[in-house]
Amino acid sequence: MPTLPFSESESHQHRLAAESFGSDAERYDRARPRYPDAMVEAIIAASPGPDLLDVGIGTGISARPFRAAGCTVLGVDVDPRMAAFARRHGLHAEVAAFEAWDPAGRTFDAVTAGQTWHWIDPVAGAAKAAEVLRPGGRLAVFWNVFRPSPEMAKAFSEVHNRVLPDSPRNPWAKPAVEEYSALFTKAADGIRQTTAFDDPQQWHFTWERPYLRDEWLDQLRTGGDAGQTPPTKLEELLAGIGAVIDAQGGTFTMRYTAVVVTAARTRTGPGPAN
Repeated sequence: MPTLPFSESESHQHRLAAESFGSDAERYDRARPRYPDAMVEAIIAASPGPDLLDVGIGTGISARPFRAAGCTVLGVDVDPRMAAFARRHGLHAEVAAFEAWDPAGRTFDAVTAGQTWHWIDPVAGAAKAAEVLRPGGRLAVFWNVFRPSPEMAKAFSEVHNRVLPDSPRNPWAKPAVEEYSALFTKAADGIRQTTAFDDPQQWHFTWERPYLRDEWLDQLRTGGDAGQTPPTKLEELLAGIGAVIDAQGGTFTMRYTAVVVTAARTRTGPGPAN
């Protein structure tokens, strides 16, 4: 299920939801999708140097490929359990809400956020990014968007409607990119409002991953929607989804598009002078 537990306009106001993912950090790290190498390489190539701040570092899923590519990574996360997990795996992470985080004079070549910027106030977050970015530094916030085949989307949607007929949102009823599009617009608008960046762009990177039945159900348990579903209904929903995958031979391939909303800090905008 796409991790959009609240409407796009208000998600950053729900800090308790943002802090809920650390309740099972091991599962989160094991099950959540990664990001394509091409996306990581593009962000690095467009940044003036290797010093990177990862906002909402979580368990380090988005930070590790940047570190592996040669970046020096510092993470910030509102959830101390997530930050502790990241530290145990060799990453540097500090605990704070990004908008209130004290950079203590530190500056960076890139600020990234993987699957977390919708929990950040889009204007205050962009302003904080401008504050800590060096001139020409890059803000790059990104999300993985699910793109199941029409057949799988229809089958998943039917299960969701049967188990949760009164749910205000069926995540499979329409293409996920439509659900996420408001997030992309909101992120870009927040960047523009700071007047510290050039015009934001969207970059798209397609990739795919095969899933076994239990791998996919494990991943579904980590989503924001799962956290808002009564436990008995969640188990019924997962059983129905599992039956759909069983009918496909116990495995299927999920296609993704990693969408990056990105902009470079201009040399004339607010923020550090050097």
